[in-house]
Amino acid sequence: MTKKNKNRILLASTSPYRKELLQKLGLQFSAQSPEVDEDILKDQLVLQKIKGAHFSEKLALAKAMSLRNKSTWVIGGDQIVWFQNQIIGKSKNARTAFQQLNKMNGKKHQLITSVAVVSDQKIYQINHVTNLWMKKLTDKEIKNYLKCDQPFDCAGSYKIEKSGIALFEKIETDDFSAIQGLPLIWLSQILRKEGYELFKSSL
Repeated sequence: MTKKNKNRILLASTSPYRKELLQKLGLQFSAQSPEVDEDILKDQLVLQKIKGAHFSEKLALAKAMSLRNKSTWVIGGDQIVWFQNQIIGKSKNARTAFQQLNKMNGKKHQLITSVAVVSDQKIYQINHVTNLWMKKLTDKEIKNYLKCDQPFDCAGSYKIEKSGIALFEKIETDDFSAIQGLPLIWLSQILRKEGYELFKSSL
């Protein structure tokens, strides 16, 4: 019988999307902003010419490691859109969001979701890759979509869990939750392996 893990779980993020996903596992956890300057770290990675999955992987690990301690399992995550050998990040405004979606219009891109789960002695990591093919959309359709979801805080400027699903003609993934920010199939396996009982807080 697996020994129950008494360490607390800490999500190194204040993202409402990741919090909502983690709640689906029925585990008690707290959430805290990671103690890392993400903008400075991103600039350093760019200077080091780190690209693709290695970029988001290093960010996810840095976030988790910034809150690492002896009595906690810390979950850190990062997500990027990888398109034509370039990183497409969060748009933050409607103009940039339109430019991003228009650039990927009618083409394939990858959504890379990196997660690090760390304790004082162990590190688990995953780079989950989803392949997405966008429909060929008109400028008006793109602008109407942006008014609908206002996805300015999302990598690639779309919310797949809302109306953004209609932007695509094909999606290839083995874990749909990864698109939203956390690959729950993998994460639940790791936490069960470490002695956590799923759905306990739901009882």
